[in-house]
Amino acid sequence: MAASMLRLGSALGRRVISGGPGRSQQIRFCINKYQSTQAATQAILNIPETKVTTLENGLRVASEDSGISTCTVGLWIDAGSRYENQMNNGTAHFLEHMAFKGTKKRSQLDLELEIENMGAHLNAYTSREQTVYYAKAFSKDLPRAVEILADIIQNSTLGEAEIERERGVILREMQEVETNLQEVVFDYLHATAYHNTALGRTILGPTENIKSINRNDLVEYITTHYKGPRIVLAAAGGISHDELHDLAKYHFGNLTATYEGETLPPCSFTGTEIRVRDDKMPLAHIAISVEAVGWSHPDTIPLMVANTLIGNWDRSFGGGANLSSKLAQITCHGNLCHSFQSFNTCYTDTGLWGLYMVCEPNTVEDMMHFVQREWVRLCTSVTEGEVARAKNLLKTNMLLQLDGSTPICEDIGRQMLCYNRRIPLPELEARIEVSIKLIAVVYI
Repeated sequence: MAASMLRLGSALGRRVISGGPGRSQQIRFCINKYQSTQAATQAILNIPETKVTTLENGLRVASEDSGISTCTVGLWIDAGSRYENQMNNGTAHFLEHMAFKGTKKRSQLDLELEIENMGAHLNAYTSREQTVYYAKAFSKDLPRAVEILADIIQNSTLGEAEIERERGVILREMQEVETNLQEVVFDYLHATAYHNTALGRTILGPTENIKSINRNDLVEYITTHYKGPRIVLAAAGGISHDELHDLAKYHFGNLTATYEGETLPPCSFTGTEIRVRDDKMPLAHIAISVEAVGWSHPDTIPLMVANTLIGNWDRSFGGGANLSSKLAQITCHGNLCHSFQSFNTCYTDTGLWGLYMVCEPNTVEDMMHFVQREWVRLCTSVTEGEVARAKNLLKTNMLLQLDGSTPICEDIGRQMLCYNRRIPLPELEARIEVSIKLIAVVYI
């Protein structure tokens, strides 16, 4: 196939150069392409710098000023379900629910009205390693947004009535999650990959824990983990970093700087499997993965390129046979599954690299065969053209994700926790360009 492509390219080149107008169009095309490349590179270099300062208690302040009239500001906390034990698993997520239920100076109604009157949005989420509280508002309302964020994480009342009400909300949320089979499969995947370790537990926690978590558990989690060195105040949009630093110093300067206890609970990868059989279900939902690496490992970028090479596919795409992903072509031609998506999940010191698929029961074995065959092909016969295409697609996807102040703010907060800095886009692009070795064979 490579030779055929080379011959086709040579024939096209001879045909264009042979004619006068064709040669002129070819020259103009090359000039325009060169200018476009220059413009794209210049655009990346013109991105505002990310400014970072640190308070005396270790809290980091990071921001990017794009000069627009809105902003996103949030707290990224190095604390999630990984920092829980078997008895209090679910506390971090429970605490997220309690954050907006009133503080010592604001009732829940007062908080909601204040946010509404500002035209702002307040939100939070919990992952296995991080807890995030953030607000989107006008740039002029940055001081109020920061003050509200400081109030909800330092002065929440955690009333007994609100705890009981949220207990019911979380139990209903768990029932909804159980209907999302992809969520269920990934929880099972973590449970078997990190058997009997903190990463193997779910974010929501087991039902018995949700029914027993009390105010003391929530207070203990806050006092144990919400420390200055483990918090990043990140902001993007129309932001003055000096103003943000002063606000951080005023509202968070009293946070404790010392941290007692185990910083990062160790987790070990276990190669096992879980099968939950239900013959009433029409489709099989499957996730298969190998152990990958953490955020700061040098092999992270090659694995991201490999993940992009595998790609994703769904029957609704319609053009699977013409996609660049070899697995998508095979899957579409053989009608092997309804959909698949490759994933590369990173944590601080480990990760999961694999594929999630939805298949008919009678095509599971064939699909598993071709998935593993494609993984082996990445290590043996992948072409330079495929790697170059995957690199370009990865860079494009990364840039497209940074569209707006909220994803930029999230990128700043996450990278500050993972790398203690924000990697500049030119550096990230350069690291992708030099990642020519696909190392999946090491982990398989």
